[in-house]
Amino acid sequence: MTSFKFIDLFAGIGGFHLAMDSLGGECVFASELDEPARKTYEENFAKTSPKLFKNGSFNDDIRTVSPEDIPDFDVLCAGFPCQPFSQAGKKRGFDDNHKSERGNLFFNIVDIIEAKKPKAFFLENVRGIVKHDDGKTFKVIREILEDELGYSFYFKVVKASDYGLPQLRPRAYIIGFRDEGILKGFSFPPKKPLKFTMSDVWEGDCSREIGFTLRVGGRGSNINDRRNWDSYLVDGEVKKIMPKQAKKMQGFPDSFVFPVANTQAMKQLGNSVAVDAIRECGKELIYHMDKLQTKENNVANTKNKGEWTEFLSFIKILKDRKLVLADSELSPTSNYFNITNVSTQNIDYVCNLENNNTVNIFSKISNKQNEILTSDIITQKTIDNITQKIKNSSGTFNIEEFNLIENKLGFTMVKGGTSTQKSDIVLGISNNTLHKEDEGFGIKSYLGSKPTLLNASGNTNFIFKVEGVNEQAIDKVNSINTNKKIIDRINAIDQLGGKLSFQKPEKSTMEYNLKLVDSHMPVIIGHMLYEFYVNRTSSISENISALHESGHLNNIINYGDLASLTIKVKKLLVDVLLGFFPAKQWNGNYESNGTIVVKENGEQVGYHVIDMQSLQDYLFNNIKFDTPSVSRHRFASLYTEKGGSMYFKLNLQLRF
Repeated sequence: MTSFKFIDLFAGIGGFHLAMDSLGGECVFASELDEPARKTYEENFAKTSPKLFKNGSFNDDIRTVSPEDIPDFDVLCAGFPCQPFSQAGKKRGFDDNHKSERGNLFFNIVDIIEAKKPKAFFLENVRGIVKHDDGKTFKVIREILEDELGYSFYFKVVKASDYGLPQLRPRAYIIGFRDEGILKGFSFPPKKPLKFTMSDVWEGDCSREIGFTLRVGGRGSNINDRRNWDSYLVDGEVKKIMPKQAKKMQGFPDSFVFPVANTQAMKQLGNSVAVDAIRECGKELIYHMDKLQTKENNVANTKNKGEWTEFLSFIKILKDRKLVLADSELSPTSNYFNITNVSTQNIDYVCNLENNNTVNIFSKISNKQNEILTSDIITQKTIDNITQKIKNSSGTFNIEEFNLIENKLGFTMVKGGTSTQKSDIVLGISNNTLHKEDEGFGIKSYLGSKPTLLNASGNTNFIFKVEGVNEQAIDKVNSINTNKKIIDRINAIDQLGGKLSFQKPEKSTMEYNLKLVDSHMPVIIGHMLYEFYVNRTSSISENISALHESGHLNNIINYGDLASLTIKVKKLLVDVLLGFFPAKQWNGNYESNGTIVVKENGEQVGYHVIDMQSLQDYLFNNIKFDTPSVSRHRFASLYTEKGGSMYFKLNLQLRF
């Protein structure tokens, strides 16, 4: 097998680490919250994976890390918290917020897969997750991984005894791959005979060949109790399971050490995975992953509306040779840029447009040039047909006209873009006062649903502290599931005597970027969010007017008049459009200096910092707050942290 990189989330004491390392994997990032488990993990892997502990890649709270900051990897491994779905727990599922937010931490996994796009994932949980909430929980997990993220999805309830270990331990294994294409067809490996029995574990004659499922806590049950799991009859004597035996049952090597008390060691082993079962399924995962071809060879040439619109904008530029600038109302003005060349950050070709009727295509790699008549590639009828197909289609789809255009051009126009690019197209622009060769422009399209200025994610959550209510309020508030559950939950907190006070953005990177715009911007956004969710003032302009009139912000920040607040918010909107992403620390510079807007009728206009006033006014008058999925982005629920403090989060999403 080829070498590969993996990350180890909710790592516990490192069962996944042991298994994947033995298959040739390198662990480049790990995360575990429990301090005693972290101690055991580091004790056993510090020598074999020193980089993991020297460069800060051993995280203690997955909620605090921005997915983009995680090193690149091939396989995501995660035994995410099972208590919310376990028979032994309260079975609150995604709503389990009584001990931090352990119920919805699956969505942190989703954020990481979405941002990093690994080749595969390997998830483990209790088998109860499959039927939890009448199968609704498992349905959500499958739909997100398959439909939202585009991965294949395979699952099986696996017992430790299926792969050689003398323990029942049924667990749901979920495995998926990116870009499987025609090679779809992963299979879990066939079962293997026991490597040893419980008599070997005890080094004596045990009455059971296969042991009970190792559990967390509950020690001391009578051997005749139907719920017994830790008492065994060995050589005619009742014996209680200890770390020595538990370690062998879970497949940990004799050399694995526990720098903690026996009670902690038993808890850690009970929380761990069965190493041999993970190894056997992981071996099949890596074998299948190695077989997969690249997306270009495997997957049909399908794209979504946004990707096709980038394509459309590219060829419209090739045909029109100019970009008309718009006013604050999105109407064309008499100002425009002549376009001298077209490219993107992700292709190795430049289209020179200095001759009126031809496109001169230059390869940055081979330095070869190819000249083509524009009329041989693109007509207005072609553009109109493509525009209608984009408007009328959904999901991912193919447009044959684009394939023909690409064949004539000799390259793929849109290739390998990332979610952390502000510049979708790179233009050479000129007018009477300005000439630039490589000016980046973003593209916003109205051909589908209204475009977003800022997409919701775990990086756009803002934390509010809740005072005046006790822990009993958690289930009462979080069970509210009305059509307007966010405001109803906030009102319920208020009726119970609770009060929300803004604390900070959840992610430090988002806080840093906002403060780079203005030192008070996190507080401003926190209060604007509260105003939006409570009073439904979604328009940015109306929101800050209402906030200023209420005087709530003035108690914290002395701004004086509304005009100064407006200036700061306008600056933020432009900085988000052209400059920063929530998950990536910003340097204060703009990656692009303008944006192209594709209107509903297919007309294309542009904005540029050369006319900052029009750009600011357009954004200020057309951006609104939007409500994303509550469960998907982990907000609008009460939850507790260490020490008993209670919190509530609101999420920021901005849409045109």
